[in-house]
Amino acid sequence: MIIEKFKSLLREMIGTQIPDIHLVSGSAPYIRKHNWEIEYMSKFWELSKEDVKTIITEMLGWEKEFKDFTFSLEQDFSYSLDEAKFRVNIFNDSKWYSIAIRYIPVEIPSLESLNISKEVKNLLHKWKWLILVTWPTWSGKSTTLAAMINYINSTFKKHIITIEDPIEFNLKNNKCLISQREVWTHTKSFLRAIKSALREDPDIIMVWEMRDPETIQAALTLAETWHLVLSTLHTNDTVQSIDRIVDSFPPSAQSQIRTQLAMSLNWVVSQILLPRKETWNRVVCREILINNDAVRSLIIHGNSHQLYSIIELSGQDWMILMDKYLHMLYQKWFITKEVFNSHLRDKDLISN
Repeated sequence: MIIEKFKSLLREMIGTQIPDIHLVSGSAPYIRKHNWEIEYMSKFWELSKEDVKTIITEMLGWEKEFKDFTFSLEQDFSYSLDEAKFRVNIFNDSKWYSIAIRYIPVEIPSLESLNISKEVKNLLHKWKWLILVTWPTWSGKSTTLAAMINYINSTFKKHIITIEDPIEFNLKNNKCLISQREVWTHTKSFLRAIKSALREDPDIIMVWEMRDPETIQAALTLAETWHLVLSTLHTNDTVQSIDRIVDSFPPSAQSQIRTQLAMSLNWVVSQILLPRKETWNRVVCREILINNDAVRSLIIHGNSHQLYSIIELSGQDWMILMDKYLHMLYQKWFITKEVFNSHLRDKDLISN
């Protein structure tokens, strides 16, 4: 009975495109609405501890996995229902077991539908270097990466390896051969999978997240050896992404990393999803940094703070600051004044 109710809830999530659902013991489910607010679903049932355990066991598939969870206290995995996929995190808290579920759209959007310009899309034609998609959670990083992979898959004849935790979008072979690997299911770690990828004849490697110095170093090495590497970072803008990578290493190694990054970086896009005016949809706002001689020199010499000026002055090269993109969305009536004002970096631009 509880499993049928749970699956009915997920089907409603699919139908309404609700991004997130939270299940906690002693409460009805909570949903994250498209305006990012959390709302209590009073029309649904109150979950008991046994209900939450039953749902976790159903999603994990077998009892051994549940025992592993009780030992680790948190776990990430994917779950499928009616050809739809969900990213799931289960964890312990003061209320016992809790579940966070994110809906992953079945259809992979095109780069055009994500408003990636033709000029920026053409950077995917360079078969080397590093592309980063950044921002904290709820920004559509995974969707953007999947759209990039899908574009390459429909345009070129290459071997693509993805290293994910967990696998989200089902990427089917088209013109490319795609090998999707899930950490803990198909490999023991990101680092081992990246090192192994060099012996697997790849052209493109997608690393779900650069989490630690070892993973970052391995990804940079791949990008240096004539591979196109796609990855993500949890940073708030393009310049912070440069600093985060360099600062992940001890001071004695930072000069070498700056040089390595400067010579292997292709472009960085930082993006956030904002509530769209008068609809329940969301609209993406981006900042784009593209590596050129000026950018490369600033990175090598540790003057990353000057990159903001380079981005601002390089609109003809398809770079753009987040504030300028935000202002464009506001001028076109895609977002409200409140959303515009609350996300501005430079508060001198606040609209009255």
